[in-house]
Parts: sequence; C-alpha cells; structure tokens
Amino acid sequence: MFAGLAVAIFLFWGIRFNRDEVAAFKPLFSTGSLTHRDITQFAMLRKTAEVCRDIAIAQGRDFTLPINNGLTSSAVQKACSSSASSSILSSFSFSSAISMTYMSNAAIDGVFFWSAARHFDDESFSEGRDLITSAVSSVKASAKQGSYISARITLGALCHTLQDFYSHSNWVELGNSAPFSTLIKPELPLDNVADLSTPTCKACTDGNCIYNLLPENKKLTSGYFSLYSSKKPAGKCSHGGSADWTSSTDPTGGINKDDISSSHGFLHPQAADLAIRATMDMLEDIRMAIGNKPFLQLMGISQTSVLAFVIDTTGSMSDDIEAAKSVSFSIIDSRRGTPQEPSEYILVPFNDPDFGPLTRTDNADIFKKRLSSLTADGGGDFPEMCLSGLLLALAGAPPSSDIFVFTDATAKDSELGSIVQAMIERTKSTVTFMLTGSFSYRRRRAVSQSQQFTSRSLFQSDIQLYRDLAHVSGGQTIEVPKSTLSQATAVITDSSTSALVTVLQVVRSPAIAENFSIVLDSSLSNVTVYITGDSPFFTLYSPTGVSQSGSMADGLLGSILTVGNLKRIKLNTENQTGEWRISINATSFYSLKVTAESSVNFLFNFVEQSQSGDFTPKANRPFIGRNATLFVSVTGGDSVTVTDVLLVEASGSAVVNGSIKAVGTTDLLVNIDTIPEWAFVVQLRGLLNDSSTVSRFQRQSPTQQQGSKLTIKAQPSSTIEPGIPLDLNFTLVNNATGGNYTIRARTDRNFNVSFPNSLFIGAEGSAQGTVTLIAPSGTDSGTDVTLTIEAEAPVSGDSNYLALRFTVMNKVTDLSRPVCQIVRIKADCPIECSTASWELSANLTDGNGTGIAKVSINSGNGSLSLSTVMSEDGTNVTVVSYNASCCSQDVELVAVDKVGNVGTCFASIRSPSSTISPNGSTSISQTQSTAAVPSESASVGTSESASVSHSVSTSISQSTTAGYSASYSVSYSMCVALLGLLVPFLYG
Repeated sequence: MFAGLAVAIFLFWGIRFNRDEVAAFKPLFSTGSLTHRDITQFAMLRKTAEVCRDIAIAQGRDFTLPINNGLTSSAVQKACSSSASSSILSSFSFSSAISMTYMSNAAIDGVFFWSAARHFDDESFSEGRDLITSAVSSVKASAKQGSYISARITLGALCHTLQDFYSHSNWVELGNSAPFSTLIKPELPLDNVADLSTPTCKACTDGNCIYNLLPENKKLTSGYFSLYSSKKPAGKCSHGGSADWTSSTDPTGGINKDDISSSHGFLHPQAADLAIRATMDMLEDIRMAIGNKPFLQLMGISQTSVLAFVIDTTGSMSDDIEAAKSVSFSIIDSRRGTPQEPSEYILVPFNDPDFGPLTRTDNADIFKKRLSSLTADGGGDFPEMCLSGLLLALAGAPPSSDIFVFTDATAKDSELGSIVQAMIERTKSTVTFMLTGSFSYRRRRAVSQSQQFTSRSLFQSDIQLYRDLAHVSGGQTIEVPKSTLSQATAVITDSSTSALVTVLQVVRSPAIAENFSIVLDSSLSNVTVYITGDSPFFTLYSPTGVSQSGSMADGLLGSILTVGNLKRIKLNTENQTGEWRISINATSFYSLKVTAESSVNFLFNFVEQSQSGDFTPKANRPFIGRNATLFVSVTGGDSVTVTDVLLVEASGSAVVNGSIKAVGTTDLLVNIDTIPEWAFVVQLRGLLNDSSTVSRFQRQSPTQQQGSKLTIKAQPSSTIEPGIPLDLNFTLVNNATGGNYTIRARTDRNFNVSFPNSLFIGAEGSAQGTVTLIAPSGTDSGTDVTLTIEAEAPVSGDSNYLALRFTVMNKVTDLSRPVCQIVRIKADCPIECSTASWELSANLTDGNGTGIAKVSINSGNGSLSLSTVMSEDGTNVTVVSYNASCCSQDVELVAVDKVGNVGTCFASIRSPSSTISPNGSTSISQTQSTAAVPSESASVGTSESASVSHSVSTSISQSTTAGYSASYSVSYSMCVALLGLLVPFLYG
C-alpha cells in the first residue's frame, strides 16, 4: 500500500516550519477556493486524458470522455484503457502518482517557505524562472532514465513555483488570458519587468485592495513578503495578509490571489484557471520531449503490476534461478499484449561480494534476456549480499511493488536490516522471501574452482531477519525444498495484477490459537488466503456456516495448495460476499494474509496542521504519545462509505480508532489522539453500495508503520552534480532521554558518503550533523540516488530515518531549442484524396547545442525517414522526409535535443476554399524563399496567440530566422496565391 507518500515525498524535501499563514495557493485544503492540490490534480488528469484521446484517435478508437475539471482518476484510467477486456482496472497507481506529485507540491510551503524565488515573491522573476526551467530539465532527464519517482517529486516542486506566479504576480491584473509561456522557455528574454525603482502599487482604501495597482504601470510585478520585517522598496506592492508584515508599510495591502479571501481574492478563479493551464502547458512540453508512453508512465497510468526479482546467483542456486525463469516467462508469454501484461520489470542479482546491477525496463524481451543470462556460480563463504541487492531493488522499483527474493543463504550484510526496513516503510513495497536453504545442501565452487558440497542449512536464527522484514512489508517468508519451489511460485502469479488489495493480514509470534473475521465485499474477486508458519492447523468457515479444514485439498469452499511452510487457499467463486471466519493454531509462529482483486483501494499520508488551519505532509515517523492526522483517499470508491479508520497492532489485537472528517467525495482527514508505541497497520472499514446490494467493506495497508521519540530534519537540494561534493546538514531532535545517538548513512548506489558515527543529545534536545555525498564523475544525468540517514537511540533502540532522493544532473548550458527549416512541400492531391500522397522535406538543426536526439510525429498519419548530413559551416543537419496520404493534410514534427529542449515544425496542405474545375485537377508549381520573424517576444500584459490561414501553410516554432525553397503541385480549379510559405513562430 502506498501509505507512506508523506515519507516518500516530504523526507525528500525536508521538514516544514510552522508559520501563521501560507504565502501561496493553499497546499491541500481550502473551503471555496482551489488549492495547489486541486490545480495539480486537475492539470494531470486533463493532460493525461488529452494524451490518451490523441492516441485513441490515431489508432481509430473512440474516446468519449469529456475533458474538464470534473475528471476522476478512475474515469481517466478507464478511458485510457485500450482493451475491452472485462478484467478489473485499478486506478491505484495513477492516484498514487498524482498524490505523490501534489504532496511534493505542498511540501514546498514547508521546506522553502522563506525562498522568494520559489513563490515568485519580491519580484524574483528571473530566479523563479531559473528554478522552473532547471526542474523541467531534471524531470525530462529522470524520465529518460526511467526514474519516475524522482521525476514526480521534482515535478511537484516545479508545479508549486509555476502555479504561484499566477497568484503572486500581476499577470492576471494586466489583462492576460493565456499562460506566460516564457516561464518554461529559458531561451526567451524576460521583458517588461518592473525594476526596483518603479512604483507598482498604492495603498488599499479601508481594506479594499481592488484598485491598489497603479494603472499607469504596465510592467510585471509581484508582492513583497516577510514574517518579521515591514521593510520593502518604496512604492512596491506587498503580498498581503495578516502574516505579511510588509503589508502594513505604505503602500498598504497586497495583491495575492491565494484564495477567495485574499487581497485580490476576487481574481482567484482566474489565477487558478491560468495556473491549471500553465501546468498543462508544462506537462505538454515534457510529453513532447519524452514521448507518449514514458509520459503516461510518469503520470502513473498502468493497468498492471511490476515483476521484481532479487536473485542469489551463487553455485547452489541453479534450481531457484530456473524456477524464477519459469514463472516469469509464463507470466510474460501468457499476458503479452493483454491488459494484464506487467508494466515494468526489475531484476537485481547478488552473491558475495557483489550485488547488482539493477535492470529496470518495460521491455519484456530485455528482462527475459537478462534473466536468462544469470548463472549459478561462485559465492565463496556461506552468507551473501542479500540485503544490499534488496535495497537496490527497493530504491529502483515503483512504490507499492511486490518484490520476490530468492536465496538459500543468510545475509552477510545483516547490519543493513534497519535501513532496508526504512526503505520498505518509505516505498510501501511488499517483500516476499523464497527460501530453499532450510531444506537442502548448498553446492559451492571453491576459489580453486574444484567442485565440492558443503552442508549449509538455514537455521531459525538466520531466517528470523527475513521473517521480520517480510512482516514489516506485508510479505511472506516461504520455506520450501528446491524440488517444490516451482509450486510455491504460484504466489508470484497471484500478485501480478494492479488490482491486488489486502483485506486482512496478521502475524502471531509466539503462536496462539485465535479466530479471525474476514469481511468480503461485492467488489472482490479471486480471493486468496495465505497461511505460513510452523505446522499451522486451520479451519475456514463461510458466511453460511459451511466449513473446510486445512487438511482437505479440495473442498466446498476452495482448493488448498500445501508446499513447504505455505498453505494457499483459493476460494471458490460462488457466494463469496459476507463475513468469513478462520481459526488458526501453530506450534510457534504463523502469518495470515488475505488478498483479492478489486478496483477499490486506499492511500494514506501523515500530515500536520499549520496555525492557519491547512495541512502539509509530515516528515518520517510520527511522534509516539502525541496526536497525529492522517489524510486518506479512497481510490475507485465513489460508492464506498468509510465508517472507521483504525490503527491496528501489527502483531497483536490492540486498536486505536480515529475520528473522521470528510473533505471531499473520497477524501478524509482522520485525527488520531495518540500514536501508540507498537507498530501498526492502517485499516479501513465501512459500507460498499454496488447499485444492487450494500455490503460491509474492509481494506488494510499491508506495510506496517511505527512511531518514534526522535526525528530528523533536513533541507536538501533536489539535484547533485557528478564529481561535486554535496553537504547536507541535518538536525536530530529527541523527545526522550539523552545520550550518544548512533548515526548511519548509505545510498542505494554505493556512492561515497561520509557522516558522523554518533551525535550527543541531551534530554529532549537536538544536535546537528552533516552528511557529504559524492556522485561519481561520469554518472548519467537523470540517474536517481536514494540517501538514507538513520539515527538510533542509545538504550531503547528507538530509531527514525530520513530517506532523500536526488537526481544526478550535469549542468545544462544548452538552452536553445532545435530549429526547423522547411525545404520543400510537394502536393499533387486529386479530389479522391486516398489515391495520392504528399511529401515534405525539412532540415532540423540544433546550432551549437547538444544535438538532435530524436524526431517524431506529434500529429499526422504519415511515414518519417531521417538522415544526417554536415552543412558547409560544420553543423550537423538532420534531414527529414515525410510522406502522407492526401487525406492526412496536416503534420506536426517534434525535434528533441539531447538535454530535452523541444522544437516543433507544422505544415499543412489545407485550402480555405476551392472550386472544382471540369477536369478535376489544376497544378501549380511555385518556388519561394522567406525569412521568419519569431513571435516569442513575450509581451507582458497581452494575450499570447498566433493564427495562420494559407492554402499551403507552415509554422516553424523556436527559430529566429529560416529560409527555404518549396515546390508545390496542388489540385484546385482556382489558384490560391501562396503568400509567405514561412509564417511566424507560434507563441507558446
């Protein structure tokens, strides 16, 4: 379950500072106003729907979903599905991606509250634009590497700054009805900005600030803001509001449009609408740079799960590797081309002393090739680098993945257990260990390469670490002989669905005889019960009283697979809805897990309330003994009524009930009076109305959470430059006794990290430390790295952690976009358009930039061929030849350079009017050369628009000058004069 988005996001950005008022669109909630959450969510839903619509049209499919601010993730997910399959579609990953993005957006108000540039305060337009454009480059680079988590975190922060421009500047007041596209185009000048000596405001009258902007000022300005000083430049506008001390200095008042009650709140709807459209424009720029498929992956549109393996490759693992190959190949081959095909594949091998590399791909054939290349060999001594490999997989896999670890050896790197646990909590991924060492001898190859056999059975003390980590994640520890491992891999097939939900999971160690209630609602299908443990005995009871014992392989209630310490019960499909019961006992330990497929699931995040009343994401683990607030979103659950949100003891029966406040159709704020000392899972209960029946509803987060009496705060950078040390200052705060606290720090990619081994803190005190991180020179831009900092108390063992994601980025100096030069258009199109075709030739160049990386067709149904030549001045020229049916009259080409700058090239053979001649065809041939004048002058105070109407038209974006000669043959009875084949660039 993606319960820890607050950890995944806010631990990246650091810890928020308390303040009296948020100086931006409200982060998450605001009555009657649009928040950063709303704006980001609306933009992502609308842009995703637009991309899916364009794909559907290009494929000849219908797309009937209206695109507006009323979209839901479930509706968009369904509309984006290209299959008419009756399989269950889950919007969980889509909702998770949106939630991750807007949580990262909201976190900026905490971590970077004091940064004028991140909010476009104090007329910091150049600095704000630099933040936006560098973040756009980072998102593109991360997406190119498949690092979608880092991309979403950066995207959220980017959205915050971009959206605040429309609330904090006078762009709306200047009469603009379109977004200011210069903010995402670093090659364009920021013109018409008020300088420091230009007065921009006058005092508000009796608190009325409608007319406080000076009418003679037509330049761009924004409000000044400070919590502690009333000083500002003479004649300048303030942000406004009770927390802004500058607003009491003449000229008094403010101009922000953060909500409807703000100084310029009467313009809040217009500002919010422009912020939505600007966010969509920025998303479109990213889409054109990375392509449709990666863009939809960035948005979280995925109908399936991730197939993720961490495999021991030492000499005794041949059977295990073959079992992993068999089950994965079966899943791939049986689901290829269907909605159930895995959306991504993860593979990490390990042995001793090596682990990795990480393979992360959406190409099933690449995954099969990498998996087939694994060989069982070597390994040296018995323990292996299991946790190092698992840590790499946890950082590389998408959140809420199911990861399967194959090994028959103990972990040589067991000291990483606490950091692995932190990563599990952070990513909310489920880890299942497939252990064969308890039942077999390990075959080893010594250094001398001679064959020998060594007795290497796993003891219970060895297995306990794996059990503990599986327990924390909501996974299982399955112990089987190598000969029957292939049967146990059925659990992998079971988990290979995006619609998998957890209904119930409990662990009992030591074992006690106990009865459990299993509530199944009408949305559930493929219900499966898993029991692992030492000789577990159980009996299952249906809602009607029918029973089946665990010794009956096939009964009235279901079929039971017994292999090793695992019992897997697949319920029969008839009459599943209602309250089931199961009684279990075992000799020492057992776990019970109930899963099913359903479109209804939930997300949750810990949030904290500022003094202004709004909420922002909370960092790491909540404080034990204090109150806390959960933000819960039910996905795919418009028909669900949640009646209870519970913190349930992970290894017991204790419960803490939360008080619920609805803040939307599917969103809840849940107040928890006291965070318990024991680890817990979050459980939802309620009612589900499926139009015909009302049934009881229950869902549970598989990954457990826990509180702490200490916390770690930091304010990191989002990027790190290769070869340049990055110093990260952090603060450790405790709410308990003092002493020397152990500090540990590590990255998932083994980058060089230095840190203090311990910090001394007094009782309820704090201490500061510094971690220095270095990414190796030559690391590719877009590579993501996760740094985990852990602090452990001296006596109690209480710990907390800070998990931070960085994107490795080389400095981007290429700010210019590729240039398109139309060379020739030839069209000889008769009345019956399907019988002929037209051709376009164009030259694409990147000047002194990084060079053209790819060219694609953004719109148009034709074929594209590319070649590269060298111009007389030594410039590389990409020569484009495009051919299309005369029925496809428009084309837009997209050229992307190696750092993600996007240039577009549009051409059309449409005619505004025509008269058919007696013979049905008239030919014209014309050669013309023109220079294009760019329309990217970014005039502040006017709407940005451009329109073109020609019988044969071309539009070349992002070029200052261009010339070409063209030959045309157009079949119209009257010749329409071709005036200016080359038209100005489209603005925006």
